[in-house]
Amino acid sequence: MRIQSVATLTLATALFASTIGSAVAMERKVQINNLTSYTIVEFYASNTGTSDWQEDILGSDVLPSGSSVSINIDDGSGYCKYDFLAVFDDGDQLVSADNNVCELDNFDFTD
Repeated sequence: MRIQSVATLTLATALFASTIGSAVAMERKVQINNLTSYTIVEFYASNTGTSDWQEDILGSDVLPSGSSVSINIDDGSGYCKYDFLAVFDDGDQLVSADNNVCELDNFDFTD
């Protein structure tokens, strides 16, 4: 009976580890599409649940109206759910919460 319990525990541990490995290995590149009439001057992505927006991913670059950029939204945490914040050249801000970057290929900011 004890051998069966150890084998079951070993199998469960292997399945758990392979599931975690799959989540960690998932691609987190998202193409951000600016379909608004304004230039995005700052873009932030922080894992859902945190109150800190980290750093502006665009840095000194901007994302003009009608343009796109591919961004690797991987902070090393293994999280898949992120909130996005875009700051536009007119001062407006747009937040989109709970985006699954492990499944999302494209994200559109629209007017």
